[in-house]
Formats: sequence, C-alpha cells, structure tokens
Amino acid sequence: MMAYRTVPAEMRVKKIIHMLLHIIAIVMGIIGLCAVFRYHNMINLGDMYSLHSWIGLTTFILYCLQWLVGFLVFMVGRSSVTKERMIGWHMVAGRALLFMSICAALTGLMEKAQFLGLKYQHEARLVNFLGLSILLFGVFVDLSIVYGRYI
Repeated sequence: MMAYRTVPAEMRVKKIIHMLLHIIAIVMGIIGLCAVFRYHNMINLGDMYSLHSWIGLTTFILYCLQWLVGFLVFMVGRSSVTKERMIGWHMVAGRALLFMSICAALTGLMEKAQFLGLKYQHEARLVNFLGLSILLFGVFVDLSIVYGRYI
C-alpha cells in the first residue's frame, strides 16, 4: 500500500511495484523459514512449539494467499466491478497481516529474551525498546494507510 502513496507514477506502474515488493518479501520469508528449520534441525530443537512459530507461519501462509488472490484479481484481467468489490477486502486483509506480523515479531523477541534469560540487564532494555519500536512502526504504517489521503 505504501507504494501507492509514495511512488509518483501511473496506477499500472504502482501496481507492479507493489506486487514486486511483495514478491521480494515472500522470497525473503521463504529464505528465513528455511534458515529457521535448518537451524532447529542442526541444534536438535523442535519446530512449531511456540505461539511465535504458530503466529509467524500462519501469517506467512496467509500473506502468500493474499498475494496470490491480489495477483489474480488485480493483475490478471478481471472486471472493474470485481476489483472494486475486492479492494476493500484486500486492504483489510493486508492491514490484518501487518498486525499479525507485528505480533509474530513481538512474541519472537519475548521468546528469545526468555530463552537467553534476560531479566534486568541492558540487553533486556534493548529488547523492550526494539519491541516498542516495532509496535510504533506498525501503528504509524497503519495510520499512513488509513489516513494517507489527508497527510
């Protein structure tokens, strides 16, 4: 959505940039998931045992489905009526995925802090600051999506 607000180009170009940025994110997500599963196998740690992993994998799967539906509806020749009906749902689903990714990041930070035994050290404050920064980033991204036409 940010590509539509920030790129000064015609709508078709904005759509392509939006789609390509999400393809890059999907590729990076696949690389990240492969690295996580490989690392867990290397150190003999179980997979999918935490809330963080459940939220994260669910978010990634839904993100891929969101991309596929968006591609089929908005890039492959669909009627303008279908596009108009779907755009609201597409934006709501995108915002929900933003919130889910924030939840995955925050639960991952807390899981790592607990695993490392961080309580009152400087590292614990850094984790808290990073968590608040991620949360605020998500809030401001969402606000820019919702109120972008007024800013």
